[in-house]
Amino acid sequence: MTRIHELSNLLANQIAAGEVIERPASVVKELVENAIDAGASQIEILVEDAGESMIRVVDNGDGIDPEDVPLAFTRHATSKINDRHDLFNIMSLGFRGEALPSISAIADVTLNTTTAASNTGLMYHIKGGKQVSATPANGRRGTVVTVRDLFYNTPARLKYLKRPQTELARIADIMNRIALSYANIAFTVTADGRNLLQTTGNGNQQQVVAAIYGRDVAQKMVEIGGEDDDFNVTGFISLPELTRGSRDYLTILINGRFIKNFTVSNAVIRGYGSKLMVGRFPMGVVNVSTSPLLIDVNVHPQKSEVRLSKETELADLIIKTIKDRLADENLIPDAYENLYGKPQETHQPASKAKQLAPWTSSEKPPIVAPAKIDDEAVVAIKDKRQLTDSAVKSFAEKYQHEEGILVFDSELVNQIAEEMPNYHAQMTADQQILDVAPKSQSGFPELDYIGQMHGTFLFAQSSEGLYLIDQHAAQERVKYEYYREEIGLVGQDKQRLLVPITITYSAADMLKIADHEADLEQVGLHLEPFGATTVIVREHPTWFVKGQEEDTIKEMVDWILRDGHLTVAEFRERTAIMMSCKRSIRANMHLSDLQARTLLQSLAQTENPYNCPHGRPVLTSFTLNEMEKMFKRIQDAHEAWEEYDNHPY
Repeated sequence: MTRIHELSNLLANQIAAGEVIERPASVVKELVENAIDAGASQIEILVEDAGESMIRVVDNGDGIDPEDVPLAFTRHATSKINDRHDLFNIMSLGFRGEALPSISAIADVTLNTTTAASNTGLMYHIKGGKQVSATPANGRRGTVVTVRDLFYNTPARLKYLKRPQTELARIADIMNRIALSYANIAFTVTADGRNLLQTTGNGNQQQVVAAIYGRDVAQKMVEIGGEDDDFNVTGFISLPELTRGSRDYLTILINGRFIKNFTVSNAVIRGYGSKLMVGRFPMGVVNVSTSPLLIDVNVHPQKSEVRLSKETELADLIIKTIKDRLADENLIPDAYENLYGKPQETHQPASKAKQLAPWTSSEKPPIVAPAKIDDEAVVAIKDKRQLTDSAVKSFAEKYQHEEGILVFDSELVNQIAEEMPNYHAQMTADQQILDVAPKSQSGFPELDYIGQMHGTFLFAQSSEGLYLIDQHAAQERVKYEYYREEIGLVGQDKQRLLVPITITYSAADMLKIADHEADLEQVGLHLEPFGATTVIVREHPTWFVKGQEEDTIKEMVDWILRDGHLTVAEFRERTAIMMSCKRSIRANMHLSDLQARTLLQSLAQTENPYNCPHGRPVLTSFTLNEMEKMFKRIQDAHEAWEEYDNHPY
């Protein structure tokens, strides 16, 4: 058996570096946290080659006494804690004394530091854990740490690094979190001469949100605040209309430290209740202040995970705080404006008829009934297509000079035809989509339509029993299979936009988007950089649904940001699901017998008529046997014998 021996300091530091320093972003995080603990109000980060070649962190903090500098590169040497009591009252970001020795063990590090009490600073050079030089140096108060040739002596680590754009995106992401944590510090992040982040350090957290995600996002944030005996919760969260496809845009801070905790982040989502769409997540930053006695940050070397002794109480407070805050907001959109846009004012000459107020599909259509006409001349308008009929035009010409008579001139007819909701015409267009070509038979029962309940559920029967159909889920399935086929057949034809679409992302997202430019091009989506945090889209594939171009682009980019890589087939599959959901009939929409029967007929022709694209059931059934049991027409054996004993006939 091999004899037990003590590892060398260099080997021990290299092992420790595997836990503390995983990638260039880890170096940035550790050095910036040291600068924050040193009381810096300005911190500048410069990166070259995604951090592999060089990382430099410059701060104006307290600096390090020259005689303490060599000790700072020794494992478990720290100025943050002194005894066991301090370990459970940690308010600083660092305390383990592992960052600098771990970094210096796997890189070439130069540290230049000067304190306020000393006129002369020190330049300390260490490489691979071994001191190279230590010379006096002059400089302003603060510390400059330069890390070069990361992982030069551990080449196996380099194999695990991702592409430069991905690693740079990680650096940008961690700096975004730190900037949100410390809005009172001015941060500047530059990569290869390109500015990734710049904050003012004025203490306004919402302005930091604007610097990271854009002004439009920040304006859709609302401030929250709540507290109990143990916790104080503040921050900014997005309105329900502003969501993303993952939790990555939600930052949870506890005592200024960015942490990952599912219970806490899930509490934020639960605070929205039913206001969020399924699969969508809010954006925001939630600050939690509490006693250090209630948290344990000494769980992981990177200190990104913490233990909370009152996790449930904190979750309840966050849920209540968000729920109460959103209750104060008017989240109900104007239905008419949402469907038709804001009504435009029209100026008609005094000799012409007054403009009609818009009516809804639930109201009975008006009847054109002049006062001085024969009864045979009354024209009833039941469908907007009638507005262009010859009978209406003849009516308007005949009575255009009568007082008190409502006259439709050609301009007004066209205007009303555009504004008047015509459900039947819309359903006619929908039926064209519903009339898909028959596919393979799935054994779906032949249903005979009975009726509709609450404009949401359809009733149908077959020889086996009664069926309840979710009309939205049913049409989702039909349209999904239609769009899936149509999108797959479409070539590389593009639709040029008259007004280009501009979308704002954070610097970290821009780097990820650039890294997956080829993947986006494969589905016909070209995102042209338009500044540091904006992309512009001038054309899109022809299979995009009219009116949903921007939403479709955002969804597709969210998928690539969240999943990293998607094939063309996966892109089109997800797009078909999204389009089928958004364009399907909703609850409280009444269907005529013909429309309902057409829907059921089309559903029967789909490959999978039993589930919507999201997996929800489309229909459920009651067999005749179950129905008879419900009404006690038939009974179980023991119940039948008891009834026979009581009623012998």
